[in-house]
Amino acid sequence: MHGCPNQSMGEEFQILAFSTPKLAHFPLFTGILLMYLATILGNLTIITLVCAVPKLHTPMYFFLSNLAAVDIASTSACVPKLLLITITEDHTISFQNCMVQMFFVMLCSGGEIFVLTSMAYDRYVAICKPLQYFIIMNNRLCISLVIWSWATASLNSLLHTLLTTELLFCFSRDINNFFCDLNVLISMSSSDTMSRKLLILFEGTIIAFLPFVLTIVSYVFIISTILKIKSSDGRYKIFSSCTSHLITVILFYGPSYFLYMKSKFLETNEQDKVLAMLYVVVVPMLNPLVYSLRNKDIWDAIITLGKKWRFFYKQYISNSSSERLKTIEVGREH
Repeated sequence: MHGCPNQSMGEEFQILAFSTPKLAHFPLFTGILLMYLATILGNLTIITLVCAVPKLHTPMYFFLSNLAAVDIASTSACVPKLLLITITEDHTISFQNCMVQMFFVMLCSGGEIFVLTSMAYDRYVAICKPLQYFIIMNNRLCISLVIWSWATASLNSLLHTLLTTELLFCFSRDINNFFCDLNVLISMSSSDTMSRKLLILFEGTIIAFLPFVLTIVSYVFIISTILKIKSSDGRYKIFSSCTSHLITVILFYGPSYFLYMKSKFLETNEQDKVLAMLYVVVVPMLNPLVYSLRNKDIWDAIITLGKKWRFFYKQYISNSSSERLKTIEVGREH
């Protein structure tokens, strides 16, 4: 054990990714690339709409734009390397790059948890305390919640990354996943990792379970308030305002809890990789669809932005035509 060097410099891991026949590499690459492009395009559209359309300058859409930024960052941390592995069959990743990738994956996972919790609180205030909504959910509180979300997630991710750099990997460097996953790295290490496992369980309770409980409590109050409304149309209209968030919470927490809240840290199998693919790639791709398909505000914003672009385009064409006519007239005079 003492002859095993520290991994801090110059060492490499092998990311095994998915076990597929060689003929399936190109279809797999194409499918993952299309999902990645759809994720980037969909979430960039959400961010652009929220920034460009004043109607969407509300707390709910402010949090939604942050969720979109988290989704872009989380997929960009994993998918480009996976695409490179699939098309080139080069599975190597340096120790430093592995630590960087793990840091951003954990950062985005924590950020998404806290942003989703902030969105649950926003929906609670909007439905249970509507008359005080804009007093409670003021700009200062919204910005503070987002800063707190990113700062807490960053510190947690940095802590685990620094602790992982101290681990030894004498027996295996094969990461049986498609990204540098903390649980897999701990299971691979030849160091005594019991304290790290206990730390993950403890922080999992604080950083993942407690926000989840707060989200559930928020929805208990929300549903209780909705049931007091006598009009069925009123109940449906109010509940529909938070269904998108509820669907996103279920999509995110389902596979992530199954993967990370385990009593034993076993080597990741193929089913775990599929579950990881769900919350790393598929859920970020679906989030813009979940929030836009039945959202009148989003569609109105798309129409408004389309009209603005059309107006500016016509102005540009008109100005260009005027400039060309002036140039022709000046040429004729000379």
